[in-house]
Amino acid sequence: MSRLNVNICGVDFKNPVIAASGTYGFGREYNELYPIGKLGGISCKGMTIREKLGNPPPRIAETPDGMLNSVGLQNPGVDHFLAHELPWLRQQNIVVIANIAGGSEEDYAAIAEKINNADVDMVELNISCPNVKAGGAAFGTSPETAAHITSVVREKCRKPLMVKLSPNVTNIAEIAVAVEAAGADCVSLINTLLGMRIDIRTRRPILKNNKGGMSGPAVFPIAVRMVNEVYNAVKIPVIGLGGVSTWQDAIEMTLAGASAIQVGTAMFTDPYAPLSVIEGMARYLEDNNIDNISELVGGVQLW
Repeated sequence: MSRLNVNICGVDFKNPVIAASGTYGFGREYNELYPIGKLGGISCKGMTIREKLGNPPPRIAETPDGMLNSVGLQNPGVDHFLAHELPWLRQQNIVVIANIAGGSEEDYAAIAEKINNADVDMVELNISCPNVKAGGAAFGTSPETAAHITSVVREKCRKPLMVKLSPNVTNIAEIAVAVEAAGADCVSLINTLLGMRIDIRTRRPILKNNKGGMSGPAVFPIAVRMVNEVYNAVKIPVIGLGGVSTWQDAIEMTLAGASAIQVGTAMFTDPYAPLSVIEGMARYLEDNNIDNISELVGGVQLW
């Protein structure tokens, strides 16, 4: 399995498969099925400075080949994570990535400071959150606001900083370049696409929040395209996610430019999906006499 070893921003991963934030909790439930240390890393449930109850139900809806969610970042807060979840995670032989979120610059800065003194390996900055002090537009929807919130967190954060990019923008490569200039050590993409479903009997949206984030296999081609665009625009590593369900998807995402991949929605239907991805990637490398997965990064030959 040494063929799968990767180093991203100075952090060693035994393999490039990471459980995506919001789909794996803090790993405890999945650990009842298999040792989560088999994965390369876990991006923990998105955390806010205080406990957050999230949006009212219904907040999950099926879509063709995917799902919509408007969970609303329900989480127990960063202090609970540091006191109760992190000590257990540190015993699982897995790279721990703290995903942080907020509704204001002050929230982001405060949580980044708390994480600084904790034994986490990396921070993933969720910039798809609405800026409650600036009319509710997401921090990551323009190069200027994305760069600004990245710089705010960068000033406080001593950990390797990964910025998670939203696909709900005109030009994701421009935003990647902006956060790179603002101090991001790597980027992850894509976050969910904004979508909506309507119950034709009640004529109301299925989600109580009306709209939600779409994920799953249906978004995979969009994610591949955006990962490739960003890979060609920045010098920092790119982590690819969005509809990755199989090892073939993972290899394809790697060829597009991803140094590592995240698996998310696939685990709702198959909790063992990331293990299948790891095993399949290892077989592919062996069958093709490739010494290390890093040799494939960005290897697509465009016409």
